[in-house]
Amino acid sequence: MAGMAAADVFSALASPVRRTLLEALREGPRAAGDLAGAFELSRPAVSEHLAVLRNAGLVREEPRGRYRYYHLEAAPLAEAVEWLHPFERYWRARMGALSDLIDEENR
Repeated sequence: MAGMAAADVFSALASPVRRTLLEALREGPRAAGDLAGAFELSRPAVSEHLAVLRNAGLVREEPRGRYRYYHLEAAPLAEAVEWLHPFERYWRARMGALSDLIDEENR
């Protein structure tokens, strides 16, 4: 992942609201109003979250008449997973060491 693009993706993913929006789009495109109805936030607040996701390349917007539909864009997520993969091995090793320590303490 290249510098600024990576920062945008991880910054976008930092918000629980934006992660929930992405989860809602896994099943297919949804209208902005439909997405906003799933939150106890104002429509403008949800719109701002969608703009952050769009700017990070995680969603794309499709105008249909007077409605805007949002589509999940998976490529930046795949790049984030690829970038995180080496850290998974690190944490597995750390968790294994912690498990061994706990087992040792419980004997």
